[in-house]
Amino acid sequence: MLNISIVLYNPKWAEEVIPLVEELLRVKNLCKVYLLDNSEKKCENVPLKSEKLRYMFMGLNLGYGKAHNVALRESAFQQTDLHLVMNSDIRVQAEDIDAMHDWMMAHPPVGMLMPRVINPNGTQQYLAKRLPSPLDVFGRRFLPQCMMVKRNRRFELRDRDLTHPINAPYLSGCFMLLRTKAAVEAGLFDERYFMYPEDIDLTRTIHRNWITLYYPQWTITHAHARASYNNKHMLWIHIQNMCRYFNKWGWLRDPERQTFNNL
Repeated sequence: MLNISIVLYNPKWAEEVIPLVEELLRVKNLCKVYLLDNSEKKCENVPLKSEKLRYMFMGLNLGYGKAHNVALRESAFQQTDLHLVMNSDIRVQAEDIDAMHDWMMAHPPVGMLMPRVINPNGTQQYLAKRLPSPLDVFGRRFLPQCMMVKRNRRFELRDRDLTHPINAPYLSGCFMLLRTKAAVEAGLFDERYFMYPEDIDLTRTIHRNWITLYYPQWTITHAHARASYNNKHMLWIHIQNMCRYFNKWGWLRDPERQTFNNL
């Protein structure tokens, strides 16, 4: 069985949240869907009703990982086998989530799974990656793209056959099917990050003892907003939190990064 958590911030209920949750409530292995609302204003009349749906108004913007941890701790307490962390801008079929659940239950060494992710126009999103260096993060944002082509291809695993599974040390937080035991062993999301590098941090920590798998047998659609590319405030948040990430793991010297990336 599994729980699912979605963090909301001033959500598009009619366009995104309602269609997604209606589909998630069809999942046969579902225990509970948690809607964790970081918005300034509480939704007084949630437009969906189900005993398997729990709306939680946080009262302030806790950030992405800290809000998801509220639901992850409930999964740990309930001893739920799996926990799916996902964005509200995802489109996925209930049958595929059930199939992923069954596959994970049949493969105990896998601590995290992310399927193939595509844009609404059908093109590939490269969300299974190597662990980033400071140049990978800041160079792709501030240097001319012509200088970063080769490095970006390596960082985003474009040199790999993405029709085959990859045990990657960095999987995107837009859709993380977590084995609850693995997430708890890793300490859940590091709440020092407001948003952005919490998925890198959690994947690499789980990757130490478990397989963290890009598995393209299933495909989901992600309407990736890339807010830090269009909003200066979000860009500043991105920079601050990436600095926290490199302060924790190492800027130039990160032996684990080198080992995982070489593997």
